[in-house]
Amino acid sequence: MYEEFQRAQMFFEARDYVTAARLLAPIAEDAPDNRSAVELLGRAYFHSAQLGRAEETFRRLVDLDPCNGWAYEALARTLERRNRPEDARRFRRIAQAMGADASGEIEVSVTAGNLV
Repeated sequence: MYEEFQRAQMFFEARDYVTAARLLAPIAEDAPDNRSAVELLGRAYFHSAQLGRAEETFRRLVDLDPCNGWAYEALARTLERRNRPEDARRFRRIAQAMGADASGEIEVSVTAGNLV
């Protein structure tokens, strides 16, 4: 599974977000508690404009890691792109309360150390 994650990460870094998402979806399904896989899958969906899937995935990440301010920010940004600013506002406030900076772009690096 780790090799497939690395492969998906390479596609993500090459900005082939659709292929990265296709590779990550079964990893996230087989290991539903793997926050790194879920996060990178959400980012791949976000960048490939699969916003419904991105929203669902970032909601899953918030459930997995409710102390992750970045996850709330990513969900807020996704909701904004879906033209739902009122829904986004709630999650942005939570993210800000947790110290996450508001961002126009979703950028976070995922390393092998995050796979635990």
